[in-house]
Amino acid sequence: VQLQASGGGLVQAGDSLRLSCAASLRSFSDYAMGWFRQAPGKEREFVAAISWSGGSTNYAGSVKGRFTISRDNAKNMVYLQMNSLKPEDTAVYYCTASDLHHARWGSVPLDRFGSWGQGTLVTVSS
Repeated sequence: VQLQASGGGLVQAGDSLRLSCAASLRSFSDYAMGWFRQAPGKEREFVAAISWSGGSTNYAGSVKGRFTISRDNAKNMVYLQMNSLKPEDTAVYYCTASDLHHARWGSVPLDRFGSWGQGTLVTVSS
């Protein structure tokens, strides 16, 4: 499994960014997809997850209403639209895939997730 996240950058508070993740999975549409982030000196944390069909989503409370996750199963892509960015959103963002139901993401240990890819850095200045 290869996961390549992109789209990060340096923005100001209140700006928007759209992250993309290209996944090389044999059966992409069989997996829930999602995003985690890791800020400097902090543990990796759940951000958002989307069901295999794209019909259902799950968000961390800190991003709900500001971030939107989506996927394109025809292109093996998952996206994270981030609006109203805050300095506390600064982190390296990682995408991942799992057969774990997307609604459980955020409440299980990180070792339930296998592949992370290299991540993309998002820096939000105040």
